[in-house]
Amino acid sequence: MTARTTTLRTGTVAAAGALLWRRKGDKLQVALVHRPKYDDWSWAKGKLDPGETWAQAAAREVLEETGFRPRLGIPLPRSVYAMQRGTLKEIRYWAAEVIGGSGELENEIDEVAWLTPPQAQRRLTYVRDALQLQTLVDADRAGTLQTWPLVVVRHGDSVSRKHWDEPDALRPLDGDGRKQAAALVPLLAAYGIERVVTSPSTRCLTTVMPYAADVGIPVHTKAGLSEETFEQDPKRAIHNVKRLLKRAEPVALCTHRPVLPTVLDRLRRTTEPDSEVHEILAVAAEDGMAKGEALVCQISGSGSTARVMSVERHTPS
Repeated sequence: MTARTTTLRTGTVAAAGALLWRRKGDKLQVALVHRPKYDDWSWAKGKLDPGETWAQAAAREVLEETGFRPRLGIPLPRSVYAMQRGTLKEIRYWAAEVIGGSGELENEIDEVAWLTPPQAQRRLTYVRDALQLQTLVDADRAGTLQTWPLVVVRHGDSVSRKHWDEPDALRPLDGDGRKQAAALVPLLAAYGIERVVTSPSTRCLTTVMPYAADVGIPVHTKAGLSEETFEQDPKRAIHNVKRLLKRAEPVALCTHRPVLPTVLDRLRRTTEPDSEVHEILAVAAEDGMAKGEALVCQISGSGSTARVMSVERHTPS
């Protein structure tokens, strides 16, 4: 499917949203929202707040407009169109499942309707919204709509080796690294991460600890993801990835630059050789990920049947 980065066109109004989907019996349903101010039916969406990522804004807007907390899944086609006075508006969308929330509505939205795709097609106010619906339906027919996220994280900026006299594994994050760790909290929350595994090195552990503490889950340290163990036995990193693919749970994995090519190559082996997803994983493995970067892989299936369906790169601002 798709690969996506976080670049925004200059001078463009940025917005994000998601198509909530569920199954009722054997029927696929999607959620449309009605805005009484405009008397229109569309997808839950809204403008980015200052400092927000696209994914963070999409999750926030869906929660605010539907009362449901989403887990973002595969990215869907973006919508770009001219507003009044020629200003462009870009809206990025995801498929999403409900993982919480009460469904209580705010004043801006007075109704959420769960409809089959044909029903939703007929009710949509804007023709441009049909593209996201069709892509979601196509994914469902292909058996690739139901996915789970594996987020590969490179640890944040840390104190330099030349300014550190203690064992390298104890080298901490610096001020920028701590900011990067804090920025990961809402990003990982948007994808509903339920499990965190990391190298036991301090700079990795403290990159993902703020998220784990925020949602109240433990952090699992894996020696095979550390630089020291990887240098002695690279196969242990591969083993860790294979176990995560078998578990098929929403997970974040934090490790180091020398380990990342091996981790990403193992994920790349689940993709079609000529696909865009294969290429972006290859580029990330060859060129490296930025410190504090999160690479989100949406995966269909588990174990030997696991396939990376989409990739998104979220680089620190």
